[in-house]
This record gives sequence, C-alpha cells and structure tokens, in this order.
Amino acid sequence: MSYGVKVEVWGDYALFTRPELSVERVSYDVISPSAARGILESLYWHPGMKYQVDRIHVLNPIRFTNVRRNEVKSKALASSFRAVMSNGGDLPSIYTSEDIQQRASMMLRDVRYVIEAHFDMTDKAQPGDNPGKFKDILMRRLRKGACYSQPYLGTRECSCHFREWDAVESPRGFYSDDGRRDFGIVLYDMDYSNPGSISPMYYRCIMENGVIDVAGSEVLR
Repeated sequence: MSYGVKVEVWGDYALFTRPELSVERVSYDVISPSAARGILESLYWHPGMKYQVDRIHVLNPIRFTNVRRNEVKSKALASSFRAVMSNGGDLPSIYTSEDIQQRASMMLRDVRYVIEAHFDMTDKAQPGDNPGKFKDILMRRLRKGACYSQPYLGTRECSCHFREWDAVESPRGFYSDDGRRDFGIVLYDMDYSNPGSISPMYYRCIMENGVIDVAGSEVLR
C-alpha cells in the first residue's frame, strides 16, 4: 500500500546543477525529481519507506540570474586520509586563502513548486511499522514546520520553505494555460542498486500546463 502527500516548497534561489557542465554551474529550468525526493527525505526519512515523486507543479515563472561565488578549487580526497591513517604523516589540508577561485553560477530565482509524491514500504520496515504511521508522522512535521534536516533547492546555499498543500483543488500557477514545454533530458535520480557501480538515470522532462508528470515518464539508463 502507498500513501500520497502534497508539499509546497519555495525559495529565493535554486540551483539544480546540470551534471554535463562541471566548471560553471548552470541550473536546469525546473526542479529535478531527485532534488524533490531529497526535500521530502529532509522532512522525514525512515529506512522502512521510500519516496516516489509522481508530479511536480511549477507555480512561478522560470527566471534565471547570474551569481559569482568564491569557492576552493581542491577537494579533500578520502584516499589521502586513508593513506595517512595507514602509513602515518601529516593530515591533508586545504588553505582557502591560497586555494580560492571565483566561479559563476546561473541560478533560478523566486521559485515555487508543489511536489506530489507517494511512499512505499521497503524490506527494512519493522513489524510495528505501517504506512499510516509514517503518513501521520510526516503530516505532523509538515504542519509544525519541523524537519529532519534543513531542506534546500539543489544546493545547501539555497534553503527553502515548505508547508502542506491542503487545498482540495489542483495547484494553478503561471503556466497553467501555457500548453506543452519540453525541457529535454533531465537527471531523474541515481541508481544505487549496485553499490559498486552507482549510475545516473535520466528522463525527458515535459511540462503540460505547468505540470510535470514524473511517474508517467520513461526512465533512461
């Protein structure tokens, strides 16, 4: 059995990074299903349940802005720490004043979505777990504004607000009478079925009158 939920999320900025552009960050036109799932998991997560995004309603007009940020260009590699733990020596370090560089990001601004999703039980659920229990916990968190961790829109700098969408009618936004828009191939999620070879999955993102039907789209591997 699966239980559905509708969550409205919004924020001043969003950055759903295109993986094919590695140097300068450029956002997709709309939120990706994996980012939407991440928001739901930040509100309530349990190993006995798994979220599936069904539809995404785009309420605000799609607008971009350019932002330049100071970032470090190096990464602290796990292999370096393992080598020090095995062989000794000084721990690797990054000095931001010496390793800093400026990068441009093309971000979305003033975004608002309604995420429709459901969750299914997994084999990690305990005997006392059930869908009704998980749904009640999630709804209490939504109504109180509580979360497991701060939800964000793509990157942690873009924190977002959230609340339950409790209206009976379907959400109507800027594109409700706009017809069909094709945003091309968009990241769907990561395939974790083989921990030794985690691979990306994509889907063709098509918006019909402001609604993206994620559940009805073909997933490309």
